[in-house]
Amino acid sequence: MRLEGVHHITLITGDAPRNVDFYTGVLGLRLVKKTVNQDDPTVYHLFYADERGRAGSDITFFEYPGARRGTAGPGMVHTIVWRVASEEALDFWEQRLDSVERSEGRLRFEDPEGVRHELRVTETTDEPLVAKHPAIPEELALQGFDGVRAYAAEPERSRALLEETLLFSPRGENVWEVRGERRGGFYAYDAAPAGRGVPGAGTVHHVAWATTMDEHDAWQRRVEVAGMSPTPVIDRFYFRSIYFREPNGILFELATLGPGFTTDEDLEQLGQRLSLPPDYEHLREQIEPKLTPLPNPRV
Repeated sequence: MRLEGVHHITLITGDAPRNVDFYTGVLGLRLVKKTVNQDDPTVYHLFYADERGRAGSDITFFEYPGARRGTAGPGMVHTIVWRVASEEALDFWEQRLDSVERSEGRLRFEDPEGVRHELRVTETTDEPLVAKHPAIPEELALQGFDGVRAYAAEPERSRALLEETLLFSPRGENVWEVRGERRGGFYAYDAAPAGRGVPGAGTVHHVAWATTMDEHDAWQRRVEVAGMSPTPVIDRFYFRSIYFREPNGILFELATLGPGFTTDEDLEQLGQRLSLPPDYEHLREQIEPKLTPLPNPRV
């Protein structure tokens, strides 16, 4: 059993139209699913990914309109790291983005709500996960996640869970590789800043690691034996989920590779209409008027 790298990363936004504009218009990702938070169906759950909506490229947002800006602190992911293919790709993004910091092989920037991103030149045999965008050449586009960095007050508290239960492989001081047969990535801790984090717009809600469907129940039992009190397996229609907090407080999800976003939409039409899982379809007339109107970025 091995986890297949990052499945998705979920954040909070207070402004869905601006969020769509940045992640599709600027970063060039595809809006692959426009649905609702299944734990609070009065708000959006927006999914951006590569052209086929594959795990490993999937950044998602809950919209709470007008939400105040949050601040990453202990027990929170603070930086999302993406792969690019070359220094030429970094040249392209340095020109395309505002207020960037560049160092050898890396480029750092923030989204309009303060989410920290890093682009990293990465050599890997993993398939590049790329979306189509008329202004971004494919060879320069984002290629999916490389990993996440989180703030931890006591990194050693999580070592046993990460290495013995989740089978993360140590790759340096407070850095681990998460690699299965299909894909990999990394998880890293940095020293926590003083004070407490404040959840809100521009902060990460949770990071999800990918599992195969066949192994998902076994991972739930494995985490339970480790004393992490995971949730039961929850059917999210597009994938199945297990949630728990690791010892430093970061919310983890284990999500399955499938069934996928084409379960209820054709690949060509992904993200163009409000998709509601069957358990919520009868609420469409109540839900849809409460959601923020959004443009179709593929028109």
